[in-house]
Amino acid sequence: MKIPFLKPALLMGSALVLASCGSGSPKIVSTPIANIDSIPLKITDLTETQLQGWGGADLVNDTIPGMSVDKAYSEIIKNNKGQKTIVAVIDSGVDIEHEDLDGVIWTNTDEIPGNGKDDDNNGYIDDMHGWNFLGDAVEENMEYTRIYKRLKPKYEGKSASSISTADRAEYIYYQEAKEEYEKEYAETVQNKNQYEQIKKQLVAAHQAVSSQLGKEDYTKKELNEMEATGQLAQYKAMLQQIQNNVNENIPEALDELDEGIDYYAGRLDTHFNLELDGRAPVGDDPYDITDTNYGNANVMGPSQDKEDLKHGTHVAGIIAAERNNNMGINGVANNAEIMVLRAVPDGDEYDKDIALAIRYAVDNGAKVINTSFGKYFSPNPEWVTEAIQYAAENDVLIVNAGGNEGLNLDENTVYPNDQTPEAPQEISDNFLTVGALNFDYGSQLVADFSNYGKTNIDVFAPGTKIWSTTPNNEYEYLQGTSMASPAVAGVAAIIRSFYPKLSAAQVKQIIMDSGLTTNANVIVGGDRSNTKDFKELSTSGKMVNLYNALILASQTK
Repeated sequence: MKIPFLKPALLMGSALVLASCGSGSPKIVSTPIANIDSIPLKITDLTETQLQGWGGADLVNDTIPGMSVDKAYSEIIKNNKGQKTIVAVIDSGVDIEHEDLDGVIWTNTDEIPGNGKDDDNNGYIDDMHGWNFLGDAVEENMEYTRIYKRLKPKYEGKSASSISTADRAEYIYYQEAKEEYEKEYAETVQNKNQYEQIKKQLVAAHQAVSSQLGKEDYTKKELNEMEATGQLAQYKAMLQQIQNNVNENIPEALDELDEGIDYYAGRLDTHFNLELDGRAPVGDDPYDITDTNYGNANVMGPSQDKEDLKHGTHVAGIIAAERNNNMGINGVANNAEIMVLRAVPDGDEYDKDIALAIRYAVDNGAKVINTSFGKYFSPNPEWVTEAIQYAAENDVLIVNAGGNEGLNLDENTVYPNDQTPEAPQEISDNFLTVGALNFDYGSQLVADFSNYGKTNIDVFAPGTKIWSTTPNNEYEYLQGTSMASPAVAGVAAIIRSFYPKLSAAQVKQIIMDSGLTTNANVIVGGDRSNTKDFKELSTSGKMVNLYNALILASQTK
């Protein structure tokens, strides 16, 4: 249900004339955006141009719930640039040769490339653009698969009553991992089978209708006007449903089905494969945090086709793709450099890699770290917790994706996070967790996949159908809190660039306090019967807004 009672926006207060607080900072003569419940709903579909740039749109001017990035550049930032800000992207790797990223990749100027020496004595040889903690590893199990596989020889077939007190906690952990493994494995098999059955039916229907119409790329109108009886009528009804809900172009819908089948088949081959030793190419002990002599400087990893870099490349583009270079997209930040830390495989990340990647980023000059990954089992969360605290001690902000299962994180623990089960209060003040917004302002404002939680999600930002860089000089739509997090990391980078004297904790608070909120009830978890007050879905109750954040940053001492 859409909100019916919105009027033109009201702006609060009189115009502010504010002095800049950092080198190269713009002087601000602006009024914060406020009272967005008076903004009319957009009743027309977004054009392709609007969709590709909706994350930067302004809710007041465009009735699209973006972060007012374009407005911030045109009215506040203009041609100003602050100091360079390094943003570390801990992810699957980044295509550092991409046409829209090659000019914003961080280079370690204290290292001499290719000489096989650790010139800067930071513990990493030839780390020109970051570090690859995965070496040549690509495919991996899910964490619960690894736990189940590792503990199965010890506990398989044993009853709870036979377990010693010393082993009880580990046994319970094993049982939880086993239960999750069996559930996810069964669901993946079921999904793969369903996709294959749908494809079989769809192929038959498409062949029959294509023969009847004499073409394969028929439109909705042509299909609707086609006369059909008997079996052909059933085929027509099925194809109409696909055209209305999946893709009007049936060959493209078939391609999407194939992608789904390949995805689930791939998960069965890797994520749930009890015989897979994904860590073997790395050669370290992933459960020994002191075993640090591993990985290599190839931040793009071993893949020749770069497909495994898609996620990290997309994330990097959202943050800092070169602006106004007459190609591709404009990243959020105009003066950021991307430090590439490859630590997220095709499967679940290891706690050790994440902890060491955070420490690398801190030690090598990053002021913002983006962590677009997560899992619900973590054998060594203390390593990551200590790394987060280390980042806090060194004034580094971590911007974290909240997860894509439509769950209330106040009732479900996801890793990494800034809380511990023993101490629900935050362990640090430098960890900002982001939920995902949809481009549809109204009851569907929150992405149906986005996790939420009054305590464990801090803010929301654009995360549905985000257009950004992908390997081999290409661009694609991806979605998830993985896309919302780098949008906010870009905002943080701009603030840290223009106002370098502000601490990581201050930047986090500015982003939370300056956002926009609404009194609307919104659907959560994709369940239309489950609606909640938007303000209760996160700690701030707000959507990130760059325009307002710059105004507040300029006022903060």
